Amino acid sequence: MNDFDLVLPPAVDVREVGMRDGLQLEDPVPLAGKLAMLEALVATGVQRIEVTSFVSPKAVPALADADQVAAELHRFTDVRFSALVANLRGAQRAVDAGIADLEYVVSAADSHSRANAGRSTSEAVAAVGDIAALAHGAGGSLEVIVATAWDCPFDGRTPVDRTVDVTRAAVTAGADAMCLGDTIGTTTPLRVVRLVDEVRRVSPGVPLGVHFHDTRGTGQANALAAVQAGVTQLDASVGGLGGCPFAPGASGNIATEELVYWLEDSGVATGMDLDAVLVAAAVTERSVGRELPSSLHRAGGKNAPRGTFAPA
Repeated sequence: MNDFDLVLPPAVDVREVGMRDGLQLEDPVPLAGKLAMLEALVATGVQRIEVTSFVSPKAVPALADADQVAAELHRFTDVRFSALVANLRGAQRAVDAGIADLEYVVSAADSHSRANAGRSTSEAVAAVGDIAALAHGAGGSLEVIVATAWDCPFDGRTPVDRTVDVTRAAVTAGADAMCLGDTIGTTTPLRVVRLVDEVRRVSPGVPLGVHFHDTRGTGQANALAAVQAGVTQLDASVGGLGGCPFAPGASGNIATEELVYWLEDSGVATGMDLDAVLVAAAVTERSVGRELPSSLHRAGGKNAPRGTFAPA
């Protein structure tokens, strides 16, 4: 325990989602640009990368090259790659492409579920068992990500019981891990802790992660609250890229470099090199062709003299 009685774990596991969530709203990045970005991310020391999504190329053209990206993953070792899917068909595509660790999105709010996946929450939950069986049969795992876990852009605040019920059903159906998603970046620290506590009560022993967006500037505060509540698996996106194409107003994820910055400075190990993450942000900025939203990327890191840093 430190001087301020701030209880933090000795280490956390950061999953980099910039290749998927970070790019899905961008103009399509050529495969060469994605691979440059991937190489830079692997060099950071990150152990988990959500590398793409097997969804309709018409709905998300930025990720239409999922099979091509998957075909290049053999070049990288000591990194656990996963892919996001929206249905059983996408899960089969991922497994066929060689990615057996899957994330399946279930929206706790019906309206977002219909906008995102074309079906109700209950219909989405009903597919968990089949997708889990497919992943397990291929030697992989299934994590269910509960989108709109706190709030929905159409239905408003998501009742806690609704998210808890989705979690309970997903775990019963075979999910190996759960993740709570603040899809539109509206939650706040106290609400984070309350929902984490309630979800844990119905899924004891099941790994639980969090996925925050920084739409209203509360993303890193929410991450700190989650870590203090005992969560040690956090999603982040290099440069703060990201957003949901089916959630109006959703903006970028919390920035990987900012998360690593405050965790490491607080004595919480991430296994990642901050300078390498900043290099990856510069590579990503070149790949997407626009300035990244991350404040730390613009500032130039911990020791950069004020006003001297220019993004690559």
